[in-house]
Amino acid sequence: MSRAPRSSTAYRDWGSDESGCSIMHIDMDAFFASVELVGRPDLRGRPIIVGGSERAVVLAASYEARAFGVHSAMPMGAALRMCPHAIVIRPNHHEYRRVSAGVMEVLRDVTPLVEQVSVDEAFLDVSGARRRSGPPSVIAAELRRRIESRFGITASVGIAASKSVAKLASSHAKPNGVLLVPRAATVDFLHSLPVGALWGVGEKTADTLARWGIRTVEDLARTDPMTLQRAVGVAGGRHLMDLAWGRDPRPVEPRHEEKSIGAETTFVEDTADSALIDARILALADQCGSRLRERGFSARTVAVKIRTEDFRTLSRAATLDSPTDVSREIYLTARTLVAGTDLHGLRVRLIGVRAENLEVTEDSPRQLTLEEAVLEDHGARREAERALDEVRHRFGRSALGPAALVASSRPVGATTAPAQRDLS
Repeated sequence: MSRAPRSSTAYRDWGSDESGCSIMHIDMDAFFASVELVGRPDLRGRPIIVGGSERAVVLAASYEARAFGVHSAMPMGAALRMCPHAIVIRPNHHEYRRVSAGVMEVLRDVTPLVEQVSVDEAFLDVSGARRRSGPPSVIAAELRRRIESRFGITASVGIAASKSVAKLASSHAKPNGVLLVPRAATVDFLHSLPVGALWGVGEKTADTLARWGIRTVEDLARTDPMTLQRAVGVAGGRHLMDLAWGRDPRPVEPRHEEKSIGAETTFVEDTADSALIDARILALADQCGSRLRERGFSARTVAVKIRTEDFRTLSRAATLDSPTDVSREIYLTARTLVAGTDLHGLRVRLIGVRAENLEVTEDSPRQLTLEEAVLEDHGARREAERALDEVRHRFGRSALGPAALVASSRPVGATTAPAQRDLS
């Protein structure tokens, strides 16, 4: 879920009328941290931070750590200053994806109308499941029971007449709870919230609205539409006004297409060492290729992100002649993109590689690359990388890797994390 503010004065009970409330938002509680604690029960009740080095960012924090102000996406250094006694755990993204896939299977046992929006949250439309499984509150209780029984983690559920309200309800149900917002109570619930709670209102938009005297959802709802449009634009004003009055006709869309797969790394120290940077590009491309093959995708575009020591962020992208899921092709393209970027002599703080414009591999016609065309067996590299995937699946990701990384004895001095965040 987002880190949007919640209302400390909002009721926890808005009534029990479930008619017309078939949309559910299910959000795992502190997902990454919770998954880690399943295998380390001795750490329960202690402040846990999932992340890398002090120059990386927090991926997740247990509720005990959040009590000190720690939250996802904040710099690790700042988090450790807030909570110096926290226990830092390195992320295990393979396990997070495994548990996430299992949770989504549990949800789809109830209804095929499941829209996964991140690794740890999804919308459900249970209108067709009522006769078989009961009202939404009963379905929510059973889903939470099955998730905890099977995976040892908890989930919070919001039930409402629309997606935006269901998402807000789940945030107010945390941790490990259920909140029903009856259709008739929708406006009262919304108008009890700070304006930053609305889906899509970030810090900048909230600051802009505050300058116009709009600090709550009720303030926004009572604002003259033309004034609101002057503050945030015509389209933005209309959208926010609809949300403030509970108007959100968006359906649950089961086929939520993954649009990109990427990973990024923050160096322990800013660096201008081309060999070190190249090693990181290779490692990141290897991760991207592995995740593409795991999910059955190929990418038509490779993009890189570079953040320099002055915190300036540069992005470059290249479209391939044909889609690929081969790590080496991703690496060669990414390396060329980085080499062609003028950094003006600045050192690099962060680097990322992303595969975009994804297609299902089986549906993607391929044109041989020049490298493949001159090889006697142009499929050898692809098969070798798939064999590499099998070894890693059985023995862990660290069991085998690109020779250039495995053979290198120099430390790469960075922490790596896929470009996803646990925002529960």
